[in-house]
Amino acid sequence: MSDQDGNEVIRSAWAALKLVRMAIEQTCPAGVLPSEEAVLLLYGPEPVHEGEALAKAKPSSG
Repeated sequence: MSDQDGNEVIRSAWAALKLVRMAIEQTCPAGVLPSEEAVLLLYGPEPVHEGEALAKAKPSSG
């Protein structure tokens, strides 16, 4: 895989994660998902870190 292909994969991953984030923000109560800035501090800067934060977002059942 060339660097250009790798960059395109990363851009596509970020685009997909942004769509997932948007869906969670629109359907779950406030506070379920940390802000993008908080994800950087708590998890890290890579797409996998955003994915981890999204996967851990769970609405409270109460």
